[in-house]
Amino acid sequence: VDDVIETANHFRCIDLLIDKAKTALSEKLIRELHFILKTGTSDARKDWFAVGDYKKLPNEVGGRDTALPEEVSEQMRALLAKYNAKKSKTFKDILDFHVCFERIHPFQDGNGRVGRLIMFKECLKYHIVPFIIEDNLKMFYYRGLKEWGKENGYLMDTCLAAQDRYKAYLDYFRIEY
Repeated sequence: VDDVIETANHFRCIDLLIDKAKTALSEKLIRELHFILKTGTSDARKDWFAVGDYKKLPNEVGGRDTALPEEVSEQMRALLAKYNAKKSKTFKDILDFHVCFERIHPFQDGNGRVGRLIMFKECLKYHIVPFIIEDNLKMFYYRGLKEWGKENGYLMDTCLAAQDRYKAYLDYFRIEY
């Protein structure tokens, strides 16, 4: 049931991002995405879960430690300040933000989905063809996240491959990009 609810909520997030595509990325928008995504799920009924707010309990991703709950607000503010200080963003800038976001892992759950939604929004804002990480690319995507900073090509190539697939959809429907 949670998968069905989150899928419907994901479409609501996409609608929001299209409406707010040109706005600056903010903590408020990021928390709103999480709130929409997780509303109505079994996680939302857990006292400790904090739907739409930063995590209350430590978590990890891929065997990597993440920011402690008491560090998240400060780290998110610093990340957004650094990112928003750049007038325009490249594909690499968007991926770099995404990796930093995932390494902070600000929410109890849903970080990957929120992070990928953010990338979609930022691609729209900066006139970069967006992309969707489909299931067959997930393992390459996870490897890319893990290796970013040592070998950026893994994530870059995976996202460019996903972008090529998205371009094929746009071509099929004769949508210019």
